[in-house]
Amino acid sequence: MGAKRADGDDRLLWSRDIRFARRLADAVPSARVFELDAGIVVIGLASELTDTRAARVAAAVHSPPYGLVTLDADLPEGERHLVALSAAVQQSGLAERIGMAQTGQLMQTKMLDYFFTLKNVEGIAYQPIVELATGELVEYECLFRPQMPGLQQSISSVVQAAIDTGRTIELDSFIVRVILSRVGELQAARKESGQPPLHLAINFTPASLLDSQFQAKAFATMVREAGLSPRQITLECTEQQVVSDMGSLVKQVKALRRLGFGFAIDDAGAGYASFSMIASLKPSVIKIDREIAFGIAHDDAKQALVEAFVSFGGRIGALLLAEGIERRADLAMLSTLGVDLGQGYLIGKPATVPSMPRRMETLRLDAARQAINQRVRAAHPRRQVRQHGVAASAD
Repeated sequence: MGAKRADGDDRLLWSRDIRFARRLADAVPSARVFELDAGIVVIGLASELTDTRAARVAAAVHSPPYGLVTLDADLPEGERHLVALSAAVQQSGLAERIGMAQTGQLMQTKMLDYFFTLKNVEGIAYQPIVELATGELVEYECLFRPQMPGLQQSISSVVQAAIDTGRTIELDSFIVRVILSRVGELQAARKESGQPPLHLAINFTPASLLDSQFQAKAFATMVREAGLSPRQITLECTEQQVVSDMGSLVKQVKALRRLGFGFAIDDAGAGYASFSMIASLKPSVIKIDREIAFGIAHDDAKQALVEAFVSFGGRIGALLLAEGIERRADLAMLSTLGVDLGQGYLIGKPATVPSMPRRMETLRLDAARQAINQRVRAAHPRRQVRQHGVAASAD
């Protein structure tokens, strides 16, 4: 496969002629080859996968059409391979003949088709969620990590493609069934060995929650068939999609909650997760957006916003969960402000097997909390400072 290098140093060649591509790959030491339904891709170092070398090999096999482009290092990692593939197909002159015209939505459709046909696309990671006051494990968020050779797509890119092409229900159905199957097997093994049951958070888009296959009783049956209980599952509603029928979504969430499911609003403070939407849905958990949690120890505006969410959550009976916690000072501040739950690399990284979070005592939070309390009192002498969820006067 060649030495490890940055994607920005790579070039990508696409052709429908497998013999040509394989012969070229043999002449390129760093080459990686990926066979797709509509052609074959060769990726290699720009210094080796040159126009001259490609032209010389093509001439030896009757000059088949091909496209050769450089990966754009300025694009997000999840997009550069897809964009390069599109450009290479266009360059080859065969785009119209194979149905790959250069439109963003069509390319997203092709990528999703590829995603659903891959046999080993599924990869699940489990990230622990803990009580900030005690460090006690509450549940694991199931993170779906697609393995897509040749495209390197992130799950956020796949979700956005599904939203843009109206295929969110198809995507959620695929992911949820894979997760339930995997977790069901894992739960059975844990039960046999005497380990406690897993509690899990699974992401959904609003449109999927309103689909008949995820109707409350039908979904509860699906969960039980996997050997799990609804009380082990928290449904996280992502904020990437506008909710067009709030009334129906409210009814569905109430029905799910009655059957024992937890319900979380993801990324509060960003996107479409507004106070009014949260108030309508009355979730059991409000997840504070990672951008708000990051750097909160030194940002008064973020602290004020989290205080508002803490107060709001208390009024509607919802726990506050901060995601993306990476710094001790931020963790201490979030705990001081009364945030109930947390997750992030500082607490525990996603892993293919559920693993225990770091113990809170190893993070030396007491000293950090004391310093933060003193700083808060000095800056805001009348602010209410919260210790482990209990308000204490700063006077």
